[in-house]
Amino acid sequence: MKLVIAAPANGVELKNALKTHLQHDPRVTGLVDLSSPDGTYPQLSFAAAQEVAAGRADRAILICGTGVGTAIAANKVRGIRAATAHDLLTLRGSVENYNAQVLCMGQNVIAAPAAWALVNIWLDLRHDTSSGYAPKVGEIEAFERGV
Repeated sequence: MKLVIAAPANGVELKNALKTHLQHDPRVTGLVDLSSPDGTYPQLSFAAAQEVAAGRADRAILICGTGVGTAIAANKVRGIRAATAHDLLTLRGSVENYNAQVLCMGQNVIAAPAAWALVNIWLDLRHDTSSGYAPKVGEIEAFERGV
């Protein structure tokens, strides 16, 4: 899986902790860090989401203070579904039900070991196209296309 990761200044510590794990994970075939010291959370979120939308990455992980700002910004990119998740139920639902390609987390909300435990699970999650949620994801995609 090709991943993009990014964080503004208020998410760098958690981003670096996750990046260390991801660089050694055999499920990750490519990892691009788009972070920059002066990057704002909207700039970094747009850039990461655009990589996913263009097919240059399969998924992205965005870290800010709470994970909310990065999710809001990433969701402005057409075709992207970003979700903030700090617990197992939300994490699983974000991918299995809603086919979210972008995981957002908050450095001020979750400790690095707990974040890695969730990301470790997230890497194996897949959208269930046979679930009752799949048609609803289709509704979202149709709305976005203006159909």
